[in-house]
Amino acid sequence: MTSKPDPKKPLEPLGAAYQPSRREILRPAELVGGAGIGAVFVGLVVLLTTQQLVLTLVSTGITFIVVLMVLALFAMGSKQDAEETADIELQDDAAQRKAQQTQQAETPEAPEAPDTAH
Repeated sequence: MTSKPDPKKPLEPLGAAYQPSRREILRPAELVGGAGIGAVFVGLVVLLTTQQLVLTLVSTGITFIVVLMVLALFAMGSKQDAEETADIELQDDAAQRKAQQTQQAETPEAPEAPDTAH
């Protein structure tokens, strides 16, 4: 049985309430960067061993595409469950508290101004 929407509550646009985390926003750049590093490595190895520019460009391009696809497939296959997400958030909170405590401990207290009134 479906429930009817509340007519008094205004409808929100689809996806308006969801704000992606920084990790989710940077995930595509992480995958492309990893594929780029792998492709540059293979390109350098091929260039230094064969000294043929065309072969180097072809092998670099193929490596970039293959590594990007493999990393994307691994990323899709490893979804976090609720327990893992809670554990990550707990560790992040603990690290932030520790950083704040360290920062407060390192911040020197300002010396009190001497009383000049006699």
